Amino acid sequence: MSMLRIAIVGRPNVGKSSLFNRLIGKRISIVDPTPGVTRDRISGVLELSAPSEVEDTEPRFAELTDTGGYGVYVGEGARFDDAGADLALLTESIEAQIRFATREADLVLFVLDAHSGVTALDQTIASIMRKEGTGEKVVVVANKVDDESWESHAFEFSALGFGDPMPFSAKSGFGRAALSARLWRFIGEDGAEPREERLKFAIVGERNAGKSTLINALSGQPRVIVSEIAGTTRDSVDVELDIKGHRLLAIDTAGVRKRKSWSDDVEYFSNLRARDAMLRADVSIFLIDATQKISQVEKKLSLELQKQFKPTVIAVNKFDLVEDTLQPQQYVDYLTQELRGIDYAPLVFISAKESSGLDELIKLVVNLKRQADHRESTGKMNRIIEQIISERGPSSKLGTRAKILYAAQVATAPPTVVLVVNKPALFTPGYRRYLMNRLRERLPFSEIPIRLVITERSRVSLSALKGGDHRSTDELLEDDPPSADPSASEH
Repeated sequence: MSMLRIAIVGRPNVGKSSLFNRLIGKRISIVDPTPGVTRDRISGVLELSAPSEVEDTEPRFAELTDTGGYGVYVGEGARFDDAGADLALLTESIEAQIRFATREADLVLFVLDAHSGVTALDQTIASIMRKEGTGEKVVVVANKVDDESWESHAFEFSALGFGDPMPFSAKSGFGRAALSARLWRFIGEDGAEPREERLKFAIVGERNAGKSTLINALSGQPRVIVSEIAGTTRDSVDVELDIKGHRLLAIDTAGVRKRKSWSDDVEYFSNLRARDAMLRADVSIFLIDATQKISQVEKKLSLELQKQFKPTVIAVNKFDLVEDTLQPQQYVDYLTQELRGIDYAPLVFISAKESSGLDELIKLVVNLKRQADHRESTGKMNRIIEQIISERGPSSKLGTRAKILYAAQVATAPPTVVLVVNKPALFTPGYRRYLMNRLRERLPFSEIPIRLVITERSRVSLSALKGGDHRSTDELLEDDPPSADPSASEH
């Protein structure tokens, strides 16, 4: 059974994103006084514990959705500078996302500002919801009620006709227990189980590469705002997909660009969200615009994906616009030259606008997840390593030969292989690359990064690695300084 959906709506700057983050318990939506920061629908799983007076009851779950500010351009506080000009063009799309969210929702939290009282725009929003037939599922949340002295101001909102408001402070948490209890009871027993875990993939790339267009093509609906305006997507947007039996969670991210080009704090946080999206995703889709040359930003993004050991599909978008003058193999050779170190990643040519190549893209995403989750037996791992060393092993100029004392895969996602050897210094960066390529040929890790840790006996805690500790070898050794060996290495 699908989870119940709760949407948060209201005019700009009443604290919708702060309320969303407070209820979710994580900083997901960007909070900033600039009107129009939240534009798409931002969703997260709301987990609510039973009220204190209820005993022996499991938590309940719902999908909570943050929306952009209704009337962001024409409402109070709108700016008529460059940012305001952009918002003027986006207002219709933002408000369409709000209407869609309220129609889909089982409950709507209408957020108002207790310090401002009822405004003309608040009344307009209330009127729209009544006309669209969503008024019966509205709960008014009077935000910025920081303590009991402000509670009387909250009840002014009863005049809107949606019942008694819930006093609340997203900033201090005042009223959270009462609001959570009301939502817990609304969700009921149907929300007693969290939804099934989905394969998560993040779509990353430069601005205007077509990330939001791709999300909408995959979802079959205008789930996120698509615009020619650079930087339209600000938050990381989670979108649930069910494609040919695969349960997926697509994460649309803000387009990245050079740090010196960041215009404000919002863009700084947008870039942090994009990086966090890569971290929490199982797989990344690195979206590249075929009509543009590979930039320094894309090269740095490629290095970040490698640094995170993130399984990656390189999706070349808009290739249909250049295929008359450029052969696919020519472009593959070009990417190999420009994006060094990530040549193991599979590549697919797509057109997000025309919805072509998407089936192959999803197949690759699912396949990479399977590769990342595979665990090889210790016996087979030792045999393969011994074969590779016997065919071509590292040695010093003095004739010292490397000996493998132990080899094992100690973790998945990323596959982490530990080699305990006699002389770690013999395993030069060049030889490690050779070893990595041979491992990809002989193990089911042909298209994903492998984390390789090379150390002397007793120089690193294998139990820490088996527990999924993804720190570098140097960091692991800091826990046991007397046995630390600077010759231990990781790739």
